[in-house]
Amino acid sequence: MNIRSPRHRLLAAVLVAIASVNASAQAPYHLVKRITTGGEGGWDYLAVEPSTHRLFVSRGSHVQVIDVDRDSMIADIGDTPGVHGIAFASALGRGFTSNGRDSTVTIFDLETLATISRVKVTGRNPDAILFDSASGRVFTFNGGSANATAIDAATGTVVGTVSLTGKPETGQSDGKGTIFVNIETKNEIIAFDARTLAVKSHITLPGCDEPTGMAIDRAKSRLYVGCGGNKTMAIVDYLKGALLTTVAVGEGVDANAFDPSSGLSFASGGDGTLAVVREDAPRHFAVSMVPTVRGARTMTLDPRTHRVYLSSAQYGVAPAPTAERPNPRPPMVPGSFTILVFEP
Repeated sequence: MNIRSPRHRLLAAVLVAIASVNASAQAPYHLVKRITTGGEGGWDYLAVEPSTHRLFVSRGSHVQVIDVDRDSMIADIGDTPGVHGIAFASALGRGFTSNGRDSTVTIFDLETLATISRVKVTGRNPDAILFDSASGRVFTFNGGSANATAIDAATGTVVGTVSLTGKPETGQSDGKGTIFVNIETKNEIIAFDARTLAVKSHITLPGCDEPTGMAIDRAKSRLYVGCGGNKTMAIVDYLKGALLTTVAVGEGVDANAFDPSSGLSFASGGDGTLAVVREDAPRHFAVSMVPTVRGARTMTLDPRTHRVYLSSAQYGVAPAPTAERPNPRPPMVPGSFTILVFEP
């Protein structure tokens, strides 16, 4: 359209402004606050414990505990060397951390946060960890040994090992006795029985390189898988063992989440994006990209409030490369570790 008159130019400007406001209003999620906890160490998984409304944040050798109703750090669980993930058996009043450096699981009291015991797993470098209510077991996915360890959550006793075909990443439970785990080096999902520990099936993931994060929609029998190698989310029907479709998300996706109330799924990327995915028609998914900050790859969702939590920090200048360290990482600015809080 060739707009020539001042009135037409003014009308066009107004329409553009209205469109901009409407687009902003329709943004699915936005940043509402930052919680700066500081502290030393890197980080990995975050997890919200629903009965206490606490956010647990792994920090390399300790776990920071945040009261999400007051947005303040209330405790620090120490002596969790190389901690990756946190899982909860809320009915038992127990929490669990996977400690990659010494290949153990720390069992702690959910109320007092005091350590109950340490359990040696049957593999190396336990990474992701989950509690399965159907079997009453905790499972660690051991990245250094291509297997998974099953632990009785009530007794802390190791009850078995599942051999896997490659490096495991995140796992999920269907709540009925089946565990799903990404195999990053094989571009597949393995399903196994939580009680017998027998492998039930392999689900191939064409178009999904390096599957990392995983979220589950039990109502629709779906898995949402972050593909860290090619900026993709894979959507899988786990009853049929088939890939439904893939959608484009941010670069360096590491974590996924699903909100049962809204039906939204999420993928956090290291490029500073949060992909919010909505099914707007059967098997047709729309993706909204919400800006975060670069490096905010780890994420969790609180289904009670629908808030999404991401972790990040500020970095200084990387040291000069050496023969021993050809690609040195920049140092984290002391005290800059922060939780980013997004909500609809």
